[in-house]
Amino acid sequence: MTIQDINDEELKEVSQFYKALSDPTRLKILINLMEEELNVSTLVERLNMEQSAVSHQLKLLRTNRLVKTRREGKGVYYSLDDQHVSDILKQTITHMTHH
Repeated sequence: MTIQDINDEELKEVSQFYKALSDPTRLKILINLMEEELNVSTLVERLNMEQSAVSHQLKLLRTNRLVKTRREGKGVYYSLDDQHVSDILKQTITHMTHH
């Protein structure tokens, strides 16, 4: 695939992906999920936020295919959608912190 092969709908999806990454809270969630799969309660503790706020951010991340869920009994665990998300985050962080 070349850049010329990308249609308008795909460009819109890429734009939405980067918009989802543009929020510091969502980035904190993703960075936490780079290390391990976590449930909402653990994220609430780590981020020192209300559950409703964390759940809202997770919904946006899930809608943009940045995170996925796994059910275990009554619990729901979140992880990065795939290795590409981790790779993009690592490369971006490396780029931005490189002096």
